[in-house]
Formats: sequence, structure tokens, C-alpha cells
Amino acid sequence: YDAIPWVIYTHPEIAWVGKTEQALKTEGIPYKSGNFPFAANGRAKAMDDAAGMVKILAHAETDRLLGVHIVGPMASELIQEAVLAMEFAASSEDLARTIHGHPTLYEAVHEAALSVHKRALHMINK
Repeated sequence: YDAIPWVIYTHPEIAWVGKTEQALKTEGIPYKSGNFPFAANGRAKAMDDAAGMVKILAHAETDRLLGVHIVGPMASELIQEAVLAMEFAASSEDLARTIHGHPTLYEAVHEAALSVHKRALHMINK
């Protein structure tokens, strides 16, 4: 049941799949995370709907996706990429290496995956 998406149709929309940081901490699972704000996404800015972000949680050792959380425009649709990735045991690096169209909201998922490895293109990596 880890690859079942959850969606809340509010504004902004909220969607997630997999574990939360709280659950990973409780279960003692080592993880790393990356996030990317829609405020740095060209399509979201052009739509004048740039509130929110994408967060990706990956296993610290295997890099396998453990959870993806999205708050922002079209989160209910963007989460599907993460559901597919988790269903097929993809890593955050797999998402990071996937070419995404430009300008699209899906680039926020791509940038969050890059952020797991401190390689996001359109924000300062910490």
C-alpha cells in the first residue's frame, strides 16, 4: 500500500504518496530529503499560482523513494509520476535523470529529486 496516492482538493492542492518524515523517524529508517518551491518554477509563476513545494524522501543508503509530498498547483496530477516511480522501486536519482518538458509544473518534481543530491538547478542547494 506504499504506492497509493492521497489527494486533498483544496487551494493549493495537497497530494502525497508513501511515508512521511515523522513515520521514517519513528521507524528508524535512515533517509535524505530534497525539496523545491513552486515559486522557483517558471510554469507556476506564469500561471500566477506559485504557492507550495515538492518534497522527496529517499532512503539514505539505497536512494529508493520512500515518500513524495506536494502542496501546490495540480498536485493531484503531479503525484502520479511519484506513484509510478515508487511502484517500480525507482530512486531519487532515477527521477533526477528523467528529462522533463520545459516549462512544466512537472519540473518541480525533477528539481526536488535533484535537490536530494544537492543539485537543483533553479535554487541554492543547502
